[in-house]
Amino acid sequence: MRGLILSILFVCLVAPLQSQIHEIGIFAGGSNYVGDIGSTNYIHPNKFAGGLIYKYNLNPRIALRGTYTYIPVSGDDADASNPYRQNRGFSFSNNVHEFAAGVEFNFFDYNISDYRTTFTPYILAEIAAFNYKSPGSQTSNNTISLKNKFSYTLPLGIGLKGRLADNFAIAFEAGIRFTFEDDLDYTTDKINSLDFGGNGNDWYTFSGISIVYTFGRPPCFGGIAE
Repeated sequence: MRGLILSILFVCLVAPLQSQIHEIGIFAGGSNYVGDIGSTNYIHPNKFAGGLIYKYNLNPRIALRGTYTYIPVSGDDADASNPYRQNRGFSFSNNVHEFAAGVEFNFFDYNISDYRTTFTPYILAEIAAFNYKSPGSQTSNNTISLKNKFSYTLPLGIGLKGRLADNFAIAFEAGIRFTFEDDLDYTTDKINSLDFGGNGNDWYTFSGISIVYTFGRPPCFGGIAE
C-alpha cells in the first residue's frame, strides 16, 4: 500500500510536467473604439471581430494563453452624444491585427475532466503587439497615403468559462485595450486636414464568446473523485 501511495504521488508530481491540458479554439464577438471621433461609450460593440486562441493550463487556477484577433474599429460623430462632435461630422474606419500573450487567473479551481471544477469566472492580463493603418504623408493633390504601423497595448479583461460538452468548453469574455497611440482614427498634427485636436490615446475593446477543444492527458491536479 505504501508503494502504491508513493507511486500515485510521484505521478501527480511528474505528470503536470509531462502533459497538461491544452485548449485550442476560436472566438467571435464585437469590437468598438474609444477616442476622438464618435461615441464615447466604453463598451459598445459596433463591428464584428474574431480570432484564434490557445491556452496551456499550468494548474487549476492559472492558464497561459496566446491569441490572434482581427478587430475592426470605426467611429462616426453622428453616434456621439456630444453636440460638438455631432456638428463636426467626422468618421473613420480601421483594422487592427492583434497578437497577444498573457495569463488567466481563475477564481475557482478549473478542470473540465472533474465534474466539481467545470465552471469559473476569471480575470486576464496580457501584453499585445498590434498592426494598423496610420497616416503617412499628403501628396500635392491632397491625397493622403497610409502606412502600416506596429505598436503595443496592455489588454485587461474579465470572463466566465465552463464545460460545454465532452472535451469542449465555452467562455464569455470582455476586455479593453489601452494603447499608447492617438492615430487609430488617423488624427495627426503632421497633416493639417487630419489635425482635429486629439486629446488622449485611443482605446479599443473586444467582447464576445469563445469555444475551445481541450486535449492532453488530464493531470493529477484535477483531483480524485470521491
